[in-house]
Amino acid sequence: MASLQELRQRQHSVKSTRKITQAMKMIAAAKLRKAQDRAESNRPYSTFMTKMVNDLVSRSSNDTNTSDLLSGNGNNTNLMIVVATSDKGLCGGFNGSVVRRARMIAENHKKSGGNFTFFCVGRKGYDQLRFDYKSRIIECHSIPDKPSYEKAEFLGDRLVSLFKDNTFDCCVLVYNRFVSAMTQEVCANQLIPFKSIDGLKGLSKVNCDSVLDDNTTSRTLEYDPYEYEPGEEEIFSTLLPKNIVVQLYSALLESSAGENGARMTAMDSATRNAGDMIRNLQLVYNRTRQAHITRELIEIISGAEAL
Repeated sequence: MASLQELRQRQHSVKSTRKITQAMKMIAAAKLRKAQDRAESNRPYSTFMTKMVNDLVSRSSNDTNTSDLLSGNGNNTNLMIVVATSDKGLCGGFNGSVVRRARMIAENHKKSGGNFTFFCVGRKGYDQLRFDYKSRIIECHSIPDKPSYEKAEFLGDRLVSLFKDNTFDCCVLVYNRFVSAMTQEVCANQLIPFKSIDGLKGLSKVNCDSVLDDNTTSRTLEYDPYEYEPGEEEIFSTLLPKNIVVQLYSALLESSAGENGARMTAMDSATRNAGDMIRNLQLVYNRTRQAHITRELIEIISGAEAL
């Protein structure tokens, strides 16, 4: 049985931990509101950006695509998986769910005879992947607490540069989409080559079982072609890299909001658990103290009777 001093030390330690978790919960809640507003404000722009590019591709009069970002390089062997996680922990299973989805996509592609590499955005994803796939991690980039468009632009330019250097043939972005403070949805979107969508469903999701089944753009919709000015090649060469940057920026905003929501939920649960532990320790402390008092009284009475 633990001594009274040890029980008091445990109580003090748990109370100190509860203060920390409670403070982190309040900080995450304060950050969540702003991060949620930024993510929700960006959704219409990123969604309509994809719809616009999809519509231009569907109405294109040129069957021979002039941009590799649109048609691919004719190969689907090398898959690049962009893993968007957080730089900080203590947010429950937020990062683990993204890494598990990335692992599943990688292993499914490997079974089909392809090769894969990782492009980590956030240190926690790198920390989990480096034990098994360190040689396959191309780069790792940290992200600020408040994602900026400049950071997304840098990452987008870096991915386009790697694609032009034939480092990979297809690129998939895996990240957490913010749904609510308690719910985040793991999404996998194909960035390169551009994957068009049928109808107006917003961002297209990639099934990890068929990430590379169709690298060509879907032409199921029949439209009259546009007249492009100055030309299709110039327009697509500008819009396609822009769309990659916008989708990366949207993913960073969604991930930031989801991270704060997951951390707030995790710290709230930790605070409640600490409270339960303190009550249990207090009960054990009272029982132990009562047992010590009873034993001392028995010793005093036994000594008095002996005299």
